[in-house]
Formats: sequence, C-alpha cells, structure tokens
Amino acid sequence: MATAVEVRDLKAWFGKTEALHGINMAVEQNHATAVIGPSGCGKSTFIRCLNRMHETNPVARAEGDVKVGDMDIYSMPAVEVRRKIGMVFQKPNPFPSMSIYDNVAAGLKLNGTRNHKDLDQVVERSLQQAALWDEVKDTLKKKSGASLSGGQQQRLCIARALAVNPEVMLMDEPCSALDPISTAKIEDLIFELKQRLTIVIVTHNMQQASRVAEFTGFFLMGNLVEFDRTEKIFTNPSDKRTEDYITGRFG
Repeated sequence: MATAVEVRDLKAWFGKTEALHGINMAVEQNHATAVIGPSGCGKSTFIRCLNRMHETNPVARAEGDVKVGDMDIYSMPAVEVRRKIGMVFQKPNPFPSMSIYDNVAAGLKLNGTRNHKDLDQVVERSLQQAALWDEVKDTLKKKSGASLSGGQQQRLCIARALAVNPEVMLMDEPCSALDPISTAKIEDLIFELKQRLTIVIVTHNMQQASRVAEFTGFFLMGNLVEFDRTEKIFTNPSDKRTEDYITGRFG
C-alpha cells in the first residue's frame, strides 16, 4: 500500500503546554484512518497539525515532519497545504450569507477561477461527490447554505472541501452534531470518497471507527499508544490501555 501522509516525531504546544509528544504514523492512501481516544487526548490537535490549522492559534506551535507524498507541509505555504489537505469540522460551518452554489465555489474563486462554465462543472461534480446534488440542484443560487438541515450543511462543507480537489480529507468528529440518519449518509459518503482520496477521521464513536476505517490510532494524554488495523485494535489490542478504553473501563 502507498503512504499518503507520513508523520514523524510530531510535537505540538499550546503556549508552554506540550499537547502532542512525538507522534509517528503512516496514513495509507485511499483508506480511512480513525483517531480515537478520550476527551483532551490530542486527537483534534493531531489532525489540525496535518493541514497547518494548529498554528492559526497565536499561542500554538508544532514541530516534526509531516509529508504528503514528497511534500513536507512545514516547508511550504500553509494555503498550498490546505489545497492538498481539506478539512471538515465537528460543527457544520457553511458561509451563512452565501448561496449553496457560492459556498461550494468559494475556494475555487479564492484560487482565481472565474470561468462560469468551469465553476458550474466543479460545483455540480463536488455536490454529486458529496451526495447532495439531487437535494439542492433546483435551489443552488436561491437558498443560502445556512438554510439547509444539519446533515445537509455538513455534506455541503464536504462538497466545499472537495471542490479544490484535495488529496486528503480530514474530518474532526463530523457526525457528532448529527442525527442517526444524517450520520449514516456521512458514513456512506466516506466509503465513496475513499475511492478518490485518503481520509483521516477523529471520532468519539468507536462503532463508527470500526465501520468506516481500515486503520485506527488510539491516543492518550498526547501520545499515540497504539496504531494498527482497526480489526486488531478492536478485537486484540497490543496495549492494555487500548483494551481498557475500548471496553469502557475509562474515557
């Protein structure tokens, strides 16, 4: 298998507090990798480091090596990194004053795309890929992104991220604010997207991790305790701390 993202000795700080302690992980291409662990263990900090979102906090910094293919993400402009590595957050965040169409096209326009035909094609393709096109195609420019349901808003945010054609998609608890039906749609979407790109998903829901991810990493107190195939993590973990968390003894 090809490695999409290689992380070596990644450390992160908030002020003087070290939040990640030398993380090493190889994320396989065209697979989903789940990141699990109790609250405050460093899950979200880890994936925010993968597309340089961590450093948007003025007291935060990170060091170590993160490579996407041959590219070292810490030796290139952050805006280029975020074109390669998209992100979807826990709470859907469509631009409320923009139409559905303009929400999806926002990143393209920021990158200089102005041709209406090109924009139309990418918007339709991205909404199709996000399994939202049939629900919104008749109101693309009439309704705002904020007028959609929570589940639709999250898929709109996924479409917005897909529009710039990323290689990797980061998802930070994308279903935690959604109902079971919307959650099932997002999970189905993850299976579809894996054919085209690589996914890293933070989830507090271990059943979700076991359903959607081929690989799983268990984080605890800023350390990557164990990283392996999901089936092994959930049925025969190597570390007792992983077993204790999986079986509900803490967390």
